[in-house]
Amino acid sequence: MSGPARLAFQIAVAREQTAGLDVGEELRVELDGRPVEICELAAPHGGRVHAIDSGTGALVVDYSATVTGAAEPLGADELELLTYLQPSRYCESDRLQSLANTEFGGLTGKALLDGVSSWVGMHLAYVAGSSQPTDGAVETLLAGRGVCRDYAHLTVALLRGLEVPARVVAVYAPGLAPMDFHAVAEAYLDGSWRVVDPTLLAPREAMLRIATGHDAAATAFLSSYGGKIELESIQVHASSAGELPADDLDDLTTLR
Repeated sequence: MSGPARLAFQIAVAREQTAGLDVGEELRVELDGRPVEICELAAPHGGRVHAIDSGTGALVVDYSATVTGAAEPLGADELELLTYLQPSRYCESDRLQSLANTEFGGLTGKALLDGVSSWVGMHLAYVAGSSQPTDGAVETLLAGRGVCRDYAHLTVALLRGLEVPARVVAVYAPGLAPMDFHAVAEAYLDGSWRVVDPTLLAPREAMLRIATGHDAAATAFLSSYGGKIELESIQVHASSAGELPADDLDDLTTLR
């Protein structure tokens, strides 16, 4: 940190994801070795924003959690379903609606989710560092490459263009290699939010929800306001007890 700034972290497991489960977690924030006061704020769909006011110095943030059990899938009300049909900053569904109808207009239900996921997977190459933080779904499609958030943005934009409510979810993903935070899409189908991940980089059933929203603007692990920050290092580790479940692409999967 080279100056005072307010920082907002979204790295904690979502509350709804852990309701009624056995959860142990710890969040530690230190500036030059001294504890920093943390303010926890409620975010949509059980997400949690941890805000801090930091001065100049070396800031260390350490979060750990152990979750045992499986939560009930999130539901949705009518306002949510309407909200996640709207275009957003990084998911320009209005600009991709014609393409979506041309490519997938005859598909419904699971066949539609599979079709969009496969199409995105075939039209994009996963290339670390290939996209900019300001790139949206249209830029990603034109570039033909990106990382997980870009795959999720394009998937969500195409689904919204077909009048399917869809949103972006930041998750912990055991089995991901190299390990990092991961982004997937969720689409509302048959009364539940279904995970769609064209990257196929980790089993969907083992994923754990962190933050949920229109796009990456709502799900970023770090947002800063004022001052200048330099990210010197980041380490993410997520694991599952026992063997990871096989990701059966014939199944509709919900985050549990």
